[in-house]
Amino acid sequence: MILTTLTQCFCRIIHVPHSVTEGEGRSTADPTEMKAKVYVTLKPSVLDPQGKAIKHSIGLLGYNGVSDIRQGKYFEILIEGQQTTEQAREEAVRMAHEVLSNPIIEDFRVEIEE
Repeated sequence: MILTTLTQCFCRIIHVPHSVTEGEGRSTADPTEMKAKVYVTLKPSVLDPQGKAIKHSIGLLGYNGVSDIRQGKYFEILIEGQQTTEQAREEAVRMAHEVLSNPIIEDFRVEIEE
């Protein structure tokens, strides 16, 4: 079961390829895979009470000079298959718009890593 609230959600989609390099324990990169990084943030006009609470807390811990904090969500999505970078970007943008964000109150940014 996955529980989320309107103010906090963290999701990380991880795909582990079948082959693993020896010694390091890291997977080898598949040349047909691309990683989409999706950053979702509240629109500037939307109040962010969680960001305000974080700002207050770090002030109490002695961190000075922070004028504002706004919280958001971050997603990593591995996209498999023979796609161009532009096709992968279009797919990630569609996912971000339809599933990962609420377009009424949130903005998103997509980056593609090859």
